[in-house]
Amino acid sequence: MRATSPNAPDWLTARPIAHRGFHDKAKGRVENSIVAAEAAIAQNYAIECDVQISKDGEAIVFHDFSLDRLTLAQGSVDSFIAQELRKIAYKDGAGTLPTLTSFLASIAGRTPLIIEIKSRFDGDQTLAICTIAAVANYAGPVALKSFDIDVLRVIRKAAVACPVGFIGEAHYEHEEWAPLSDATKAVLTDFSFYPEIQPDFLSWSGRDLPHAVPRLCRDGIGMPVMTWTIRTPEDRLRVAPFVDQIIFEGFAA
Repeated sequence: MRATSPNAPDWLTARPIAHRGFHDKAKGRVENSIVAAEAAIAQNYAIECDVQISKDGEAIVFHDFSLDRLTLAQGSVDSFIAQELRKIAYKDGAGTLPTLTSFLASIAGRTPLIIEIKSRFDGDQTLAICTIAAVANYAGPVALKSFDIDVLRVIRKAAVACPVGFIGEAHYEHEEWAPLSDATKAVLTDFSFYPEIQPDFLSWSGRDLPHAVPRLCRDGIGMPVMTWTIRTPEDRLRVAPFVDQIIFEGFAA
């Protein structure tokens, strides 16, 4: 069943979505780099990217809180100002870290872009505010999403015109979610925040399919459902009956 949500345009799930761009370290295409984004565009994929905050409050296209895994620098992203981050090179590919503003200028509306706003669940909404400002005048198809419903509250309060999505999964018991209170975990699990946030789309963990939440969103509400992270053609076939589109990496979708 295709989605009928009024703020979920067809472009949101029309193309497979390259997870952090169409990245391939062996070919010098580092995740979330402009090179990986250009490779996705060349294959007619949409792009999912992540943003982190710089020390001086600018949105940076990068997944990890730390620079260590992917770059020649060390330390947390938010310990550097944007001007410094723009000079930091990747370990295994060309280019340097892009700001969200420069990333948007490079994409220039050529493919849909789904931006995940990263969160430490600490109440600091600087990154959400910066991201909202960066996309405000972007002419291309763009959507915002987050695991953090406080981030989504900020986006809704700002009356952002683009689609807004919740990223969810079935359980919040593994170590990554240790900072969350039991009450927060319960709200995320039972989807009781829906009446307040009313997300336009759901981005759901592929390992947790099938599941009642995406089924009710998709079949009951008409909300489009995308799923992450699909890494093989076999997994793509497995999740296909339950979703409108995949967020993928590691193969050509």
